[in-house]
Amino acid sequence: MDVSVSVMQLNSPPATPLILESLPTPALADEACPRRARLEIDLLLLAIEALDLSGSEAILIVANELELQSIIKNRVSLWRLRSTNPLRRYSQRRPLTLTEAKALVMVGCYLARRLTVLIRQLLLAYQQLSDKQLSMEHHFRLSEYLERFRAHFRSRMNPKRAIVAAYNSDEKLDELALNLLTQLLFCTGTHGMQRFWASLFDGEVA
Repeated sequence: MDVSVSVMQLNSPPATPLILESLPTPALADEACPRRARLEIDLLLLAIEALDLSGSEAILIVANELELQSIIKNRVSLWRLRSTNPLRRYSQRRPLTLTEAKALVMVGCYLARRLTVLIRQLLLAYQQLSDKQLSMEHHFRLSEYLERFRAHFRSRMNPKRAIVAAYNSDEKLDELALNLLTQLLFCTGTHGMQRFWASLFDGEVA
């Protein structure tokens, strides 16, 4: 009896971390994350990597702090989760489950909160430069973020995809990077994580 119970416990799937219950599960036809949501989650993390020089290492550290290492185990598993973004050069055909998506969103939002001061500074600098009709190169930290984002996007996204091909200039990629900064700031606000999560499924839930 004891042996059979032990075997059943070993074969059962790992329990979903309790912290993920703060994000509601949308009523979808299946438990796979929609295409647009996969794309937006990965781009948000790409912007964080352009802000934080420690990159994916910071994501793994926060995943461990939030006790989400059963989902985001290491660099390889993180790469596999993010490669469900169909725009990636080496995109994975496997689905991104809602539980996995919740973990990525939660880690991204926690990192955004830690970067709140920097995000605000960069958005303020952008506004001031725009008012004076000056280029982004006049602010070193903002220029550095935009340069890093462009490099990340071009190295990781598939140029044969129509959406990727549309970002065929520095100006268009800078606009995307700045929009993602605004989105990151949105995530740091009151209930920002929950509101961002809900926005991923606009038009997807019946």
